[in-house]
Amino acid sequence: MSEGVEVIINAAAGGGSEDDERARAVEEAFKACGVGAHVSVARAGVDVKEFVQRALADGARAVVAGGGDGTVGAVAGALAGTNMPLGVLPLGTLNHFAKDLRIPLTLAEAARNVCEGEAVPVDVGEVNGHVFVNNSNLGLYPRIVRRREKLQEREGSGKWSAFLRASLAVLRRYPFMSVRLEADGKEIARKTPFVFVGNNEYRVENLQLGARTCLDAGRLSLYVAHRTGRLGLLRLALSALLGRLREAHDFDALCAREIWVETRRPRRIPVATDGEVLVLSTPLHYRIRPGALKVIVPVEDGEKGRRGDGVKETA
Repeated sequence: MSEGVEVIINAAAGGGSEDDERARAVEEAFKACGVGAHVSVARAGVDVKEFVQRALADGARAVVAGGGDGTVGAVAGALAGTNMPLGVLPLGTLNHFAKDLRIPLTLAEAARNVCEGEAVPVDVGEVNGHVFVNNSNLGLYPRIVRRREKLQEREGSGKWSAFLRASLAVLRRYPFMSVRLEADGKEIARKTPFVFVGNNEYRVENLQLGARTCLDAGRLSLYVAHRTGRLGLLRLALSALLGRLREAHDFDALCAREIWVETRRPRRIPVATDGEVLVLSTPLHYRIRPGALKVIVPVEDGEKGRRGDGVKETA
């Protein structure tokens, strides 16, 4: 084990032979780079923690997360605060974390990045002790995700068709939350459809929706909509597309190192972290953990001559 990497992939919907096929493809991708890979299939969060602990005990050169942002976030949560590098194989649908770090999106190139890239420290966010690498949401989004999951379980619907149906159902009711926020001492009280907290600042202008220019600035980003109807949300979306979101009067955007969120009721609320929904007790305590995670990223073009910090074996 000490001569290779531990790869943790998320269990496929079909399971069985499909998982075996993915595992073989991952092993072959690392074999092409001259690195041995031990592949484990995680079916629950407890599996991820056990696999990471095994990799730490066995002296793996890196732990690699194979899946979407939820899988990456789960592995990152187990690795944060350790010195073990995280490699990423973006096998999901959106892969925001990989894109923001310019990690290749194909299996072969992503595996080569793990072998030849460099390990750099990046920040992670945390809410009530739960780590996230992208963002955390209250309000509309976690409600949509929970309804989507129920539709998929009950009817076997595809992810995106279930997401669309869930979105329409939640927007039809359009629930609001009464929240009181404190961000680095600044207090904000709002009745809002959503609260968005990002790990570092998200670009929300000039068509750069959802992208981050860096993950090491040591701050959280906070975005809160004022009380607004469906047309108000549409105006926000148009403002973002036209690059005028900062000018919108029904939208708060700021950065902070620490954020507290209180709600009137209920005391336990659904909270999304990297697309996975948890039920947490309020008040919610968000904080940034600067440089808590080492991630293997591509070596910059101007530094190609420098030896990378990846896991490639040398003769």
